[in-house]
Amino acid sequence: MDLQAIIAIAHQELTINVRNKWTLLFACIFGVLVLGISYFGLVTAGTTGFQGFTRTSASLLNLVLYLVPLVAVTMGTLSFANDKSAGEILFSQPVNRSEILIGKLAGLFIAMAVATLLGFGIAGVVIAARAGNEGITRYPALVLFSLLLAVIFLSLSALTSILCKRKVKAFGAALFIWFFFVIFFDLIVIGISFLVKEHTANQILFISLFANPVDMVRVATLIMLDGKDVFGSAGASLLRFYGNSMGSVIALVCGLLVWAGIPMLITSKILNHQDI
Repeated sequence: MDLQAIIAIAHQELTINVRNKWTLLFACIFGVLVLGISYFGLVTAGTTGFQGFTRTSASLLNLVLYLVPLVAVTMGTLSFANDKSAGEILFSQPVNRSEILIGKLAGLFIAMAVATLLGFGIAGVVIAARAGNEGITRYPALVLFSLLLAVIFLSLSALTSILCKRKVKAFGAALFIWFFFVIFFDLIVIGISFLVKEHTANQILFISLFANPVDMVRVATLIMLDGKDVFGSAGASLLRFYGNSMGSVIALVCGLLVWAGIPMLITSKILNHQDI
């Protein structure tokens, strides 16, 4: 692996995304939504005002699970399913294709990480100034899991784009992946669990947790936020299996790393044998 080549490609990818205003737009959206959810989170209870970090993080979780994968698959597809001439120029350079893949993914991840950290960071400063520092140590957990989720869906978008080749087809497939994991997957699992016996249903729910990175991030974040009462039977089964919160979180993080790595390996193998 040529580290200098990877850094150069990552820098180029980051520059392209900054110029396309994706990073700034994503950061602004995140910052505004974090502040809005923190301030108006209790409006149904008849009160407004900035909430602490723990309540804000719990309120933000669903937003993160919807928005981060969507932005990741969009940015990834735009990068890997670009016009043919640009791709030919890049892949004609004396650089290993795996290095190109890693460099492009690194640049995309840095762009998303900068946007995420800016959005959460600016909002965090305002929340700390207005609501205090209580629960501030749990706030970074949501940020870290958001970044891990971004890596996974960037990897999936890269694989989808390489397989589909054409931009329109790649976008359709990427959006289907987002819809499947974020919305449709849980409906399928719940439907199947209603058709089998309780013991079998519990096993299916437990296994299905590791089959969906979105659910894994949800459960891991809620464990870190001490929200054990609201993450469902799959999360409860996970805690019973490992016996403690730390073991459960470590298992989920390892599972998420596998989810991030496997699409990269498959994409790398396809690229090395594909005629571009």
